[in-house]
Amino acid sequence: MLEQLKSFHFTTKILSGRGSLSDVGALVAKMSVSKCLLVSDPALATLGTLDRASSVLKNSGVEVAFYDKVEPEPYLDNAESAAGIGREFGAECVIGMGGGSAMDTAKAAAVLITNDKPAESYVGLNKVEKEGLPTVMIPTTAGTGAEVTFTAVFTNRDTKVKGGINSPYLYPSVALLDPELTLDLPPDVTASTGMDALTHAVESVTGRASTVFTEALALTAIRLIGQSLRKAVYHGHDIVARENMMLGSLLGGMALADAGVGAAHALAYPLGGFYRIPHGLANAVLIPHVMAFNVPAAEEKFALIAKALGEPVEDLNQRLAGLAAVEAVRSLCEDIGIPATLADLGVPEDDILSMVDAALKVTRPVENNPRLLGPDEAARIYLAAFGMY
Repeated sequence: MLEQLKSFHFTTKILSGRGSLSDVGALVAKMSVSKCLLVSDPALATLGTLDRASSVLKNSGVEVAFYDKVEPEPYLDNAESAAGIGREFGAECVIGMGGGSAMDTAKAAAVLITNDKPAESYVGLNKVEKEGLPTVMIPTTAGTGAEVTFTAVFTNRDTKVKGGINSPYLYPSVALLDPELTLDLPPDVTASTGMDALTHAVESVTGRASTVFTEALALTAIRLIGQSLRKAVYHGHDIVARENMMLGSLLGGMALADAGVGAAHALAYPLGGFYRIPHGLANAVLIPHVMAFNVPAAEEKFALIAKALGEPVEDLNQRLAGLAAVEAVRSLCEDIGIPATLADLGVPEDDILSMVDAALKVTRPVENNPRLLGPDEAARIYLAAFGMY
């Protein structure tokens, strides 16, 4: 039987460097754009980061309109509102600046401006009908990898269900990485977003859709994050650590865009949809328990993860090496102050059955998980995350 064909697809141009925000005006002007919509969350406006970006753009002759009301764990109507502003302004480009919520909203707004249906119509895979406006993503956290993915995740305000708009038309045109934008991130945000990036990389390595290409990207991401996350949390102005975290996040995003994610993401979705728990924090609490559950189905992959994390596993068999990866991630979570249990996040234990039901409807990550995930298995992982298994 012929070996399965391996392929890798990537379209986003990446620009990376300290102080590179100063290049965004020239970058957009070279795209023959004279009007752009700048999408962000309110915090960036307060910090003055939006003013900096706007000044650079205006100095290059680019007019700017703003949508700065992106909510954490954004709702579909955030994307609709941003698209409405862009449409009225005559935007020719959309810039997403901030964390994953802002970038997802910007990516969705760019296609909503050129497509006629409401955002809810495009939730799912390959439902977007036409190419969107060009997009530039400027992450200000190191976690989601949204600057290089074809997904934008939203919560339905009425049903509280999370779902993604997934389309090649959502791949950003350019990702601009300036690690200086992350220097003032608070330790708790640094920790949770960093664990989000690590979760992406771990699940990309171990998922059923993993390939030689995505594995190389994800293992490099794991190495960079493992070396740098503690430093970034406790020494926030360590520019090298911040730089490595931003690169690790980007590489993890590149890997997940092709290899997908697994059970941690499926189980995290109800936590965001029902309780508004930030996605990175939900992933951070769940990932050690999901890894422990998955080790028997992917010992070799988890052994590779342990090596990437710098664990001394050369003299261990694959099973023990894989378990060492789990303990290394548990230790990392503890060291950087990730809450120990779902109860610490205010999640009611009585809701496990409804959480299981919602999680198993997130079919793509469930089917990509290396080990079968049914209702009993999902409940078992949730119970472990409550400290009860």
